[in-house]
Amino acid sequence: MKRFDSSLGEEVGTLPLGSSDPTEALPGAPGPRLVLGRYRLERRLGAGGFGVVWLGWDEKLEREVAVKAIPRERGVGERVEREARAAARLNHPGIVGVYELASDVHDVYLVSELVRGRTLAELLRAGAISDRDVARIGQALCEALEHAHARGVIHRDVKPQNVMVVAEPAAGAGFAKLTDFGVAHVVSGDSLTGTGDVVGTLAYMAPEQADGERVTPACDVYSMALTLYEAWTGTNPVRAGGPAATARRLGRPLPSLAAMRRDLPLELCDAIDAGLDPDPARRPDPIGLSAALRAAEPDLADEGGLVEPATLRRVGLPTTQRRGFLRRRRIAAVPEEEPRGLLGRADPFAAPGFGLRLARRAGAGVLGGGLVLAALEALGPEPPFSTLAAAGVAALLIALLPRVGWLLAVAGVCVWLASPDADRQGTALVVAAAAAPIPLLLPRAGLLWSVPVLAPLLGTIALAPAFVGVAALAPTSWRRAGLAACGFLWLVLGEALSGESLLFGAPDGTLPRADWEGSVTGAASNALEPLLTTPALGPLLVWAAFAVVLPLAVRGRWIALDLIGAGLWTAGLIVAQVALGDVLAADVALDQARGAVAGAIVAALVVLSVSRIAPPAEGLRAPRITTA
Repeated sequence: MKRFDSSLGEEVGTLPLGSSDPTEALPGAPGPRLVLGRYRLERRLGAGGFGVVWLGWDEKLEREVAVKAIPRERGVGERVEREARAAARLNHPGIVGVYELASDVHDVYLVSELVRGRTLAELLRAGAISDRDVARIGQALCEALEHAHARGVIHRDVKPQNVMVVAEPAAGAGFAKLTDFGVAHVVSGDSLTGTGDVVGTLAYMAPEQADGERVTPACDVYSMALTLYEAWTGTNPVRAGGPAATARRLGRPLPSLAAMRRDLPLELCDAIDAGLDPDPARRPDPIGLSAALRAAEPDLADEGGLVEPATLRRVGLPTTQRRGFLRRRRIAAVPEEEPRGLLGRADPFAAPGFGLRLARRAGAGVLGGGLVLAALEALGPEPPFSTLAAAGVAALLIALLPRVGWLLAVAGVCVWLASPDADRQGTALVVAAAAAPIPLLLPRAGLLWSVPVLAPLLGTIALAPAFVGVAALAPTSWRRAGLAACGFLWLVLGEALSGESLLFGAPDGTLPRADWEGSVTGAASNALEPLLTTPALGPLLVWAAFAVVLPLAVRGRWIALDLIGAGLWTAGLIVAQVALGDVLAADVALDQARGAVAGAIVAALVVLSVSRIAPPAEGLRAPRITTA
């Protein structure tokens, strides 16, 4: 009969920073006291099933340490001695160092390195980890495990709670650290556990480890791959409602990472899937997995992660040094060969560094400024100020602060239109209706917020469906769908504002702008209500779905398959638009979409071209727009 020890473990030597400091949540700790003649216990950091962890001060070496105190009567000396024995073999920046194991009449003390930061589990709960952060964390874990395995130590409990993401890494000190070797296996002639004994955390345990077989380094690879899988997908496919249900899932094939996150590079997904293979002999070693993570890192998105000061502040981590460190890591992760741009030539902007970010922000600023200029020139009377200067200010704000600048620019246009001087309150309402969904559908993607204006612009040349191809370049399925939906919304509201038929035309009941531009109620009933009371917004869902699917049809790997996929996708979009025309014919101006054929072809050609220009050998599996 198997004996499971699936404890959660402790986060050894950790000191989270900021407002969520555990010392604030654990009142009632006694004042500082001296133990072992040199360690002054200053603050209680946390407690677990195996003792209490303290922030200590080493009076002999004058440094901060973490001190884990385990009462003697609990009979857990074997575990803490195992942890000290295993950690004593290791000296690596990716592993929390252990300094001393000693005891007094009351407790056993494990003194270790103090690591300031957050556990991966905490950061995942806070939504503070980007795709690129996960790859960096994975590389640090691979290096740590490779070091441990080479010295005969198998961790056996790799999981998000035992991974510390450091707050202020010194040069060369790593990005993350592996903690808690309390159930580690030190390789020797004898097996550490008895027959059928199983230790570790069940939801992250390799199948052979759960079966009580001899543990090998492949067990740690499985647990690490599952930890990274959870970080990228937000779910652990092994964990169930209880231990028995979780145990039944062990050893079953897991859903491919590519099926859960189709926007991730295929080679990366294959490497993680291999790490989760039920057969340990088919799993890669940490070095092989680290190489796959390093190759994929430049192609992974950074938005919403630890590179952003706002994210660091939100989780209570310092910003200045971290930003510089991440910037250095990001540049160092570029392959050694000269990076290539979209035209296949040597291009310094191809690396995700300052130059490329500057170009993206400048592009967003120009697009947003042009949008402000067009609105001021076309939607109201001549303003008493320079429209060109206003557009320039808006462009600068959007380039410097994409989201805040964009919101301020839209608010400025609406305020001017609604002012007594302009007397265009109805027009201001329609502009606000077009702008309001964008921050909701494209959160944290401020550089994309002006891109939907391309949809009505393409509609003026009878190529509106081509915008679906533009939306398909976004990095994630949600952003592709959101960008396509916003583009269609701007298209139909552009029809109401201009009186032109850009795709299907305005729905019945929509009056010319002159009839409602000065009245909020008139705009609501004669411009917005027809959109909401007819099927006119139905194509929005079709555009979103086809934008999500297009990168799956054109993967940038084999031209023949890409051409077939693009052809099928184009035919599907044309058929869908024709069917929509039949459905909408009774409610809109046109019975067929303008540019249904040409626009669909152009959309496919856009994605085909990008996938050919930036092939997967450069780390790009599917074409995309990288955003900030």
